[in-house]
Order: sequence, then structure tokens, then C-alpha cells
Amino acid sequence: MDQPHYSADGLYNLANSSARAGKPGLAVLNYKRALLLAPNDPDINANLTTVQTAAHVPSAPPSYLSQVGSAVTPTLAAWLGVLGIALLGAALLSGKLTPRFKWLRALAALLAIALLTLTTANALLLEPRTHEAIVLINQTPARVSPVPMGDPAVVLKEAETVTILAKHDDFVLVRTHSGASGWVARGSIGQVVP
Repeated sequence: MDQPHYSADGLYNLANSSARAGKPGLAVLNYKRALLLAPNDPDINANLTTVQTAAHVPSAPPSYLSQVGSAVTPTLAAWLGVLGIALLGAALLSGKLTPRFKWLRALAALLAIALLTLTTANALLLEPRTHEAIVLINQTPARVSPVPMGDPAVVLKEAETVTILAKHDDFVLVRTHSGASGWVARGSIGQVVP
């Protein structure tokens, strides 16, 4: 089965179409997906804020660490990691082949370690986003238990961002930014990282 190919521009256009169609949940979902690919794009950030404000959904301000981590896109971080591995390999291999230029090998090894550290830090900062989801249906009941007729613990707004805690059959346990939690139907939310 072919995997869909995502681009920041394609997701941005899809989000704009969803916003114009009155589907703030899909709009926020696709803006957040576009931000994963182009974290510093001012248009995506502005439109995301506009849609969230119009939907009366609070947006959590990004932490300092996530702002620093978003300076490097995941694609760039991956290539920097590959370059770090190649540099480290070259430094180790040249040490075996020739004992000359120890300072150059040490410098290459330090640069390689710095690149690998940057790549690892970027991955660790992005990891919480893998548990992030957007509510796609307005007035979605988050139930006490994972059954269709369970008592609602809280009602979620469309376009609200939640954190996925667990999965059970066709239900997902989510937590809101305010700390409320409950089980929702899988089809009621969309994961930011598909």
C-alpha cells in the first residue's frame, strides 16, 4: 500500500480549505502537521492561531526548549545526524590508517558528536508530538470508560488539542491541557503525527 506523501505546502493548503469550509478541527490538524515540516513558517503559525482563536480553543504557548528545537527541521536534523555519523566514522578510520593530524581527527570527532547530539535533542523534543491529537468533531464526549454508552467525563470542543494516553479497541484515552481525561472514539480525533 502506498504511503501518502506530505509536504508543508500541501498540508497548509489543505488546512486553509478546511478552515474556509468551517471545519476547524481538520484545519488545526493540518496546520500542526505542516508545522512539523516547516516549524518556522510565519503564515502557518498565523493561520493556526487565527483558527484556534475563532474556535475559542486555547493554544498552549510553546516552551523555550521547543522553540529552540524548532530552529532545526526534522529533515535537517536527520541529515546532520547522517553527517555526524560519517564524520565520526572518518575520524575513527583515519586514526587507524595514519597517526598524523591527531588534532584534526579530534576536531572532526567533536563536531560529529555535536551533530549527533543536536539530532538526538531534536528527536527528544519532537517525541511528545507523537502523542498529540486534535478533536475533529464538536461536542465530543470523553467518557469515563471505553464503551459507547459510558458516562461522559468531559465534553471536548472541536479543534482542541489533547494528549493520547492509551488505546483500547475503538477508543482512545485522552487528556486535555486542563488535566481532564476520558475515553473518546478513535474517529473523533486525528493524530498530529499519523
